[in-house]
Amino acid sequence: MNVREYLDIIHIAERLKDTPRHCTTSHGRTESVAEHSWRISLMALLLRNEFPDVDINKVVNMCLIHDLGECFTGDIPTFIKTDSERETEDSLLQKWVNSMPTEVSNDLTALLSEMEAQKTAEAKIYKALDKLEALIQHNESPLNTWSENEFELNKTYAFDAVAFSEWLTELRKAILEDTIEKITTE
Repeated sequence: MNVREYLDIIHIAERLKDTPRHCTTSHGRTESVAEHSWRISLMALLLRNEFPDVDINKVVNMCLIHDLGECFTGDIPTFIKTDSERETEDSLLQKWVNSMPTEVSNDLTALLSEMEAQKTAEAKIYKALDKLEALIQHNESPLNTWSENEFELNKTYAFDAVAFSEWLTELRKAILEDTIEKITTE
């Protein structure tokens, strides 16, 4: 890959810094997609010792790229995103990935395919962390920034995504405890 191809990729990915998510930070500022991706990547890195038989570097890579399609579509909360919107995002992302230098395109395509298939431990961990980070962020954000449906979602969301792992299930339960405390005390 030459430096211009590299810079082209980085310039497009920079859009995620300015792509707002539906969550807010603990101070009520709208978070960016890039901030969300950074934190789930950190969450994955910190799990290296909890999942010694898993390629955590691959999980971190999945976390870093999982929302690249939002460079083109913006963030649409998962609970309102339609199949058509998912298809559009996936199509635009794949078109961009296909335009990259072959070695980069092949690497990203393989990762994206593994993530979509949800068969490997790495893909399941990435998906669980993606969902858990959103719940954690909601618990950190002011309650008055929650939409009405998030009061129930924060209690029920992602239990299916963590069911494969005792450790992640315990984490989900702890997040639920924080949600209930937040709702009852704020």
